Amino acid sequence: MNHEYEKARLAALESLDILDTSPSEQLDALTKQVQTEFKCKTCLVSLVAEDRQWFKSRQCMDATETPRNISFCTYAIAEEEYLIVPDAKADKIFANNPLVTGETYIRAYAGFILRNKDGYELGTLCLLYDEPKAFSSDNIDTLKQYARITENIIFSEHLQ
Repeated sequence: MNHEYEKARLAALESLDILDTSPSEQLDALTKQVQTEFKCKTCLVSLVAEDRQWFKSRQCMDATETPRNISFCTYAIAEEEYLIVPDAKADKIFANNPLVTGETYIRAYAGFILRNKDGYELGTLCLLYDEPKAFSSDNIDTLKQYARITENIIFSEHLQ
C-alpha cells in the first residue's frame, strides 16, 4: 500500500471510533459460530491499526492485540479479498514469524478482508489453526459470507 492510501485507510478506521471498545455480543456470537463450524483453534475480528492489530472479537485468544509487524492480517489486507496460508511453517513469509514459532503456534491461517463503505481495508475475520489446513472453494465462499455479516455488524454498531 502506498503511504497516502495507508493514511486514508487508517483515518477510515479511526473514524469508526471502534478501537479499544468493549466486546460486541453479536460479533462474539458470530466468531463462536465460525469457530465451531470451521473447527478452528481461534477465530478473531482483527482491526489493523498503525502499529498493532486489535481484536474486536476473539475466541480462544487471551491477547487483545499483537504488534502489526508480526501480524498475518497486515498481509491479508494487502490482498484482493483474502489470504489463505495452509501451512505457515512451510511458508517463506511466515515460517520464522514469532506467532508461528512461539506460544501462539499458528500453523494455518485464513483471513477475509473487512472493508468500510468506501472500500478501505480495516481488518479481517480470521481463523487460526494449530495444524495445517486446506480450504475448499465452498469453505472460501462461506467465509466470505461471514466476513460480509461481520462488516454489517461492525457498521450497525459503529455508524460512520
